[in-house]
Order: sequence, then structure tokens, then C-alpha cells
Amino acid sequence: MEQTEGQLQLDDSPQGLDAFIDWLLEDRIDEENLASGFREMEDDENLLLLADVSLAPPCGRSACCSYSEEKRNERSLQEDQLQLQLQSLLSKADDLHDCLISGLGHVEKESLHAAVSSFLFSCQPYFNHLESRARSTVSQYSHVPADMCSKLLEFSQQLCDRLEQLLLTYATHGILSLNETEPDSVSHFCVGQTQLGRLKLTIFRYCKPTPYLARTNTGLYKRMRWNVERLRDQQEDGGAEEDGEEAHIDYYFLCYEDIPNPCAESDSEGAGHDGLVRMWSIGQWIQVNPDPSTEDINDWILCEVPEGDYNRLLLLGHDEPSSCSATDYLQQLLLSCCID
Repeated sequence: MEQTEGQLQLDDSPQGLDAFIDWLLEDRIDEENLASGFREMEDDENLLLLADVSLAPPCGRSACCSYSEEKRNERSLQEDQLQLQLQSLLSKADDLHDCLISGLGHVEKESLHAAVSSFLFSCQPYFNHLESRARSTVSQYSHVPADMCSKLLEFSQQLCDRLEQLLLTYATHGILSLNETEPDSVSHFCVGQTQLGRLKLTIFRYCKPTPYLARTNTGLYKRMRWNVERLRDQQEDGGAEEDGEEAHIDYYFLCYEDIPNPCAESDSEGAGHDGLVRMWSIGQWIQVNPDPSTEDINDWILCEVPEGDYNRLLLLGHDEPSSCSATDYLQQLLLSCCID
């Protein structure tokens, strides 16, 4: 690996590999500085929105056209900055991949596991910013142009895909586990958070199809999870909870199941070798055990793994949707009257 600005040259010696791991852990993306930069970009967006309302010229179109051009340039600059940050994160993922391939036998598994876990955490401010600007119904984001929203979600999808491949590679080499029943597993990772009115949406991606229930074979395999917290008025306004009441969170999943295809002989499209067809859907977790209405804390203490049913809400067909497309579908569900 060639040394570039902000990078440490990687050689095949144990010392070089250990130094590279230390660099990954210590010189990772500064979450506070990254979040601060995003806040500055949001402040700029708010100023642009305010100017739309209060700085319109009293007559003529030249000033308006000039400002519109300035606004487009500002948004183009912000998009370029986000793309540069994406390339930086993708480059860091490549470094982690190269470190794994070059470092087997030299670097301890614990160090590699810690490095990739730290990197996942460092990606969170970027994911959150993209999802908030592209999806949020909060007023400060609602004016973002549709074409820019699409571009931001494209950035999010690129990083999500790259992280998934990185984790699969690390799992293949035995560095980490994707089995969610194991305590230190990395079965899924967060790909952003946004707010839809009084709903706070947190998005998770499973690295591979994972059984819906850890200890019971339901035939369902999950690929995404969404935590949907229903905010109260003071939380929606950014205030903290005052009475200690626990937040209510609903859980939604993107799952598939292989079901018998009655038309398998006459129509092989979408059918498997065993006469089964794969069907994707979005559904809601329905708590079964422990009983959600129980007030006995012992029921929860004695229950090692909660169990629940799957309430199908939307059938998506044979093809697996991308993580961004699946979140689009869920967003439409959440904003419809039948769910919210």
C-alpha cells in the first residue's frame, strides 16, 4: 500500500501491521469534528431557507436569479463535501480490508475486531446526516430538493454495501462472528437515524439473512430492522423526558421466506429448485414471550431470548430491495394513516 497524506504505509512486518492497527484505532475519523461539520452545513441550509422567505427582491428578477444561482452553488458545494467524506470512508474500509489480507498471522484477531468495530462507530455521524437530510419531515430539512435527496441516499447505499462486504470478509476469516446469539457478534450495524414527525426512525442492516427468532425455526429470515420510537411533544421539540416514562418503541423488519409455488411446474419464474418461491415483506414484531402486559419483572429476567410473531404489513415480491428502497417502503407505511 502506498503512503498518502493522512495514511500510514503498510508493510508485511509485524511491527508495521501493529502500527497500522494502532493508527486505525487512534486516528479514526473524529466523530465530534465530523458532527460539528454537519451542524455547520445544517446551519447553512437554514440560512438559505430563511433567505428564500425574507430576502426576495421588491422588484425585478435579477437579484432573485442571482440568489438562486448562489443557492445552487452552495448546495453543489455541500454535495461535493459529502462525496469527499464518502470517499474517505470507503478508503478507510479498503485499508481495513488490506490490513486483514496482508496481516493474517501477524495481527491479533482482537485488534482487527476492535479496529472494524471502531470504524463502524465512526461512520454513524455520516449515515445520520444523510438520512436526516434526505428523509426527515422536520421543517429544516423539508426543503431539500428531490434530486439532492436521491444523491444523498445513493451515498448512504454505497457506504452500506461496502461495510456489509467488509464485515462478511472479516467473518469469513474468523475475525468476527455474524451469529447474533453470540455476545460479541456483529450481526448487524446501524445505517442512520432520522425523524418523521413524531417518529424517530433508526435503521439497521443485517450482514446476511438471519433467522427471525434466534432459537425457533419460523422459516423467516431478516435482512433489516427499524426501531421506531414514538416521541412525545417535548421530545419532538428536542427536550428531554421529564417524568421518567419509558419511550415506546415498535420494531419493524424486512424479511423473506420461501413458500410453496403452486405454479412452479407451469411457470418457473421466481421458483426455486424445490418448487419454492422466495417472497420478501415488511412486517412488525409482535411480542409474545414474555407477555408485554406483564408487570412481573421475573418474567423478563427468566426469559433468555424474547419471542414474537411477525405481522406482515407489505408484500414486496420476489426481488430483494436495497436497504434504501426498503426504508422508502417503510417510510410510506409509517406516514400512512393505518400505521401512524
